[in-house]
Amino acid sequence: MKLITAIVKPYRLDEVKTALRELGVHGLTVTEASGYGRQRGHTEVYRGAEYRVDLVPKVRIEVVVEDAVADDVIDAVVRAARTGKIGDGKVWAVPVETVVRVRTGERGPDAL
Repeated sequence: MKLITAIVKPYRLDEVKTALRELGVHGLTVTEASGYGRQRGHTEVYRGAEYRVDLVPKVRIEVVVEDAVADDVIDAVVRAARTGKIGDGKVWAVPVETVVRVRTGERGPDAL
């Protein structure tokens, strides 16, 4: 199993959820996040004053999937989140040793 984590622009969340649903992904976790990458934030103007925004708002999406579909899930997230502009985000995957469904005690793929 793999834990796939994606950091994307907040307004792309619905497109990512739709893409994951079409692949049969049943659950995900979404967390509000903020940070910066190569762009190191940006400047904005508010009431005539210019100020620097160091941390850009993002959402963090996490989903655990079987190894066999991990690459398909990553590709779907990238397609759904891409705008072609700086700050589109990142996606990565890490191995997961054990998953347990708390309610039933099911382990492994049955717990997904």
